Order: sequence, then structure tokens, then C-alpha cells
Amino acid sequence: MNTQKQARAVRLGPRSVAALILVSAVGVVAIGWPFLTPPTSRLSAHAQDAPWLFAGLLVLLVAVVAAAISESGLGPKAVAMLGVLAATGAALRPIGAGTAGVEPMFFLMVLSGRVLGPGFGFVLGSVTMFASALLTGGVGPWLPFQMLAMGWFAMGAGLLPGPDRLRGRAELALLAGYGFLAAFAYGTVMNMAGWPFMGALASNVAFDPQAPVAENLARFVAYCVATSLGWDLGRALVTVVLTLVVGPAVLRALRRATRRAAFEAPVTFEASGSEAPHMTRVTYEARP
Repeated sequence: MNTQKQARAVRLGPRSVAALILVSAVGVVAIGWPFLTPPTSRLSAHAQDAPWLFAGLLVLLVAVVAAAISESGLGPKAVAMLGVLAATGAALRPIGAGTAGVEPMFFLMVLSGRVLGPGFGFVLGSVTMFASALLTGGVGPWLPFQMLAMGWFAMGAGLLPGPDRLRGRAELALLAGYGFLAAFAYGTVMNMAGWPFMGALASNVAFDPQAPVAENLARFVAYCVATSLGWDLGRALVTVVLTLVVGPAVLRALRRATRRAAFEAPVTFEASGSEAPHMTRVTYEARP
């Protein structure tokens, strides 16, 4: 069994953790406010404006979190890997165009978050969703919610147990199970984010700001079953199949790239006698 400690592209500091907690708390409120506020509250009175305000707020907060994580140690090598993986994920998303849940980018987010850690996973998920939206023309008020949800999706994979010990079939089973459940969770989050945009008169499954929480919950469940259950199931199954079939090769490639990048190798400066007195040579010491 391999017990070698797995390197992380980003080590989260206290400021980054605090920023992640803050944006996650605001994101939960921004997504779940229809179930957190009574019909008589002022927020319910602004049901048509609230989704837009929350969307604008999340854009700023996600940017703050990305900046905080970058400040905590997102070096040039990590930025380069982030660019490659984000571009790959953005290119994978249009395949199937979401038809019947055929969205292969999700399995890449799971494996990348697993290998590169929760901090890198959150930034990768957010950046990938933003890049793919620009690529597919999917820019709209739903994009900040997609960025946050995908950041959670990839970060969760980095928080799974046994990153240094679990390998082989057991790890693939863990990642496949997480991808299956997280694919449904992602769909549910996006349903909650988009559901309040529907007018109450549009359908009997639309959000009604004047209805009690229990009635709106029943409406939301009916909305999910009627609009996205098939897509969420397709997304979950595609993620599981790709994780089990392609996952071993992708995990090996990501771990090999992580070792060669030596994200956590300390930098030392050595003076060379053959060089000019004012020149130094930078070396990276690989840790065992």
C-alpha cells in the first residue's frame, strides 16, 4: 500500500479557509433563501430582485476567494496546471451539450480535486465553469451559481478521506460514489438557484413568495422531478462510467504531473563559483 504523502498544489491558510467559509455561507443563503425566509419577510417581498442581487454578490465573493487562495500559495506551476485543466474541462463540457446529462467534464473535476486538493479544486471548478460559459455562450445570471456549485463539487472531492493511502479499486469506488451523489447535488443546487426566477403564475411548480415553506418545498420537488431528474441521472451515470473506465489512467497522469511539478519543494539559492559574483542559481529540493 502506498503511504507516501500526496503533495498539494495549494495549501490553504487561515485567511483562505475563512474566505471559503464566508462564500459558502453566503452561497447557501443565496441558493436556499426561499426555504429560509417566511412569506412575510422583506426578502420574500423582493422575490423578483433577490436572485439578481445574490448573483451579483456571488461574483464578487468567488473572486475574493480565488484571490485569497492564490495569495496562499498558487505559484506559477500551479497556475499553469490550472490553465491546462480548466481549458480541458471547458472543452469537454460542450460534448453532448448537456443532452441527457452527457457532461464528461464532471469526472475530470472529481479526479482533479482528489489529486490536487480542496483549495485547488475550488478554484479549478469555478474557473472551468466560467471559461466554459464563455466558450458556449452560456453567460447569464445563473453563471455565478454554476461557478460556486462547481467549486463545491471539485472541492468536495479533495476533502474525501484517504488521499495518501487509498489507491486502486477502493479509491475508484469512492470517487465513483462521490461523483454519482455530487452530480445529483449539483443539479439540485442549480435547480434551487434558477427556480425563483420563474414567475408564480407560470406553473404550479414555480416558486410562490406568498406560499408557506412546506408548499414551496413540494413545488420544488415537483419542479426537480419534472425538469431535471433525467439529466441529473444521466450526468451521474456518465461520471461513474468515466471514473471507472478512464479514471485509473487520469489519476496516474495527474499524480505524475504533481510529483514532477514539486509544488511543495522548498526553493534554495546557491552561489556558483563559475558564475558572476552577483548571480545565484535557483534549485528545487524534492522531498521524499
